[in-house]
Amino acid sequence: MALFDLPLDELRDYRSASVEPEGFDTFWAKTLQEAREHELGARFEPVETHLKTVKVYDVTFAGFGGHPVKGWLTLPAWASSPLPVIVEFVGYGGGRGLPHTHLLWASAGFAHFVMDTRGQGSAWGGGETPDPVGSGPAYPGYMTRGVDAPENYYYRRVFTDAVRAVETARSHPLVDEARTAVVGGSQGGGITIAVGGLVPDLAAIAPDVPFLCDFPRAATLTDRNPYREIGNFLKTHRGRTDEVLRTLSYFDGVHFAARGRAPALFSVALEDQTCPPSTVFAAFNAWATEDKTIEVYDFNDHEGGETYQEAAKLSWLSHLAAG
Repeated sequence: MALFDLPLDELRDYRSASVEPEGFDTFWAKTLQEAREHELGARFEPVETHLKTVKVYDVTFAGFGGHPVKGWLTLPAWASSPLPVIVEFVGYGGGRGLPHTHLLWASAGFAHFVMDTRGQGSAWGGGETPDPVGSGPAYPGYMTRGVDAPENYYYRRVFTDAVRAVETARSHPLVDEARTAVVGGSQGGGITIAVGGLVPDLAAIAPDVPFLCDFPRAATLTDRNPYREIGNFLKTHRGRTDEVLRTLSYFDGVHFAARGRAPALFSVALEDQTCPPSTVFAAFNAWATEDKTIEVYDFNDHEGGETYQEAAKLSWLSHLAAG
């Protein structure tokens, strides 16, 4: 696929037309307050993996509604004092997978916490966290589950789980909460941006080719899933476009980015049809601090920078590991 979105010089100046809904901050403050009425109840159970360089813990904590959410915490085997922590969120359809697939960050001297995504984990990287909340009629996938109202929307639960995941990671005695970074790609990148807007004291965020940004443009620019799920829903539910976009506006990465305070490293791929570059730049350009940079992969689709971007993040976050 050749370039299909705006030229790079226009992308660097692009601003989303997504309208921030009235009461955005109140909605999220109330949502998180309700979640915190449940005890976090974080449990870290050692796992025998036959790996010699790391220790792995099977984690369970209370997310949205007090529902149990799973994760893995991986620590360098030599760890005896608090470490910086990387909290990672995974891509669409995936789950936390198996422990041996999460060795990069612990190998670099970080604690690493990966969150399972409720209701997902059957397309790749198996998951173990159900979503006990139902929804009204929805197009197959997750994008329109509960889209009738912000209070019912699927990603309200996921973003809340993600904030609680940060709190869980920080609760472990071998984690230095002052050195917390959040990372993720695609859906995980969108969750990363949301957490960056909801947790005010992060040390860094690094979203790669992020999803869940600039919904009004994304839903009309690309015919790839998952964004296409929105259009397919509206093909059947005619006349509900304004209602759906209003709900989605409470979950748009552009509005979370406007509240971001941590240093940020984004990445974008200019041939990405899944998360079009303009939607990524919409969030990057809205990120509220000047301490931000974006890696541009000009001939890549949604795979983005892959291992090259991993190397960029390792270099960029090395100051956290150095203390």
